[in-house]
Amino acid sequence: MAALEAVDLYRFYHAGDDETLALRGVSMRVEPGEIVAVTGPSGSGKSTLLACLAGLDEPDGGHVHVAGERMTRRSEAERAALRARSIGMLFQSVNLVDHLTVEQNITVVQRLAGRRDRDRARALMSQVGLADRATARPASLSGGEAARAGLAVALANDPAIVLADEPTGELDDSAAAQIMELLRRHAEGGAAVVIVTHDATVSGAVDREIRLRDGVVIS
Repeated sequence: MAALEAVDLYRFYHAGDDETLALRGVSMRVEPGEIVAVTGPSGSGKSTLLACLAGLDEPDGGHVHVAGERMTRRSEAERAALRARSIGMLFQSVNLVDHLTVEQNITVVQRLAGRRDRDRARALMSQVGLADRATARPASLSGGEAARAGLAVALANDPAIVLADEPTGELDDSAAAQIMELLRRHAEGGAAVVIVTHDATVSGAVDREIRLRDGVVIS
């Protein structure tokens, strides 16, 4: 069974009399243990695809299955619950709440999935090299530390799928390599990882690349 499958996704947006086709029949399948990069020029549909895969946006056509469960055509509450159980999200701007410590950011995400596991939270902080920064708030972290803390938050519930939007976009080469190494380690545990990226270094370090242009898969 695929960890993540999208079939014939269509998404269009209207602005006055204009219609923009963001996705035009996009299909993809990601297996457990696989890291896939989604690439393409700006405006090609990458971020729209990621939002549909995560259930943050509803496609106008087609369907998405996450860890064997249907994500599309469900209520927002049902999509949120499935996302909390099965998907870890990592954003370029970093998915951290400013007024919470690193550890609190992790435990909040755990609670959204109905769990609380301080041992896992501490293990994650150790894995990303932030064991001594558990009580630090995001404003006091360096760019590399914030990216690693964001990854710990994304992995808080040991998700079957990680969706990352330009996770290395604002990092130096060393910090970017650390993030990729941690994502690879999570994939080796059986998770599927999808990375939207413009970074040629990242796309060269994944198992497979899906290239979009004008809302269509071209390779």
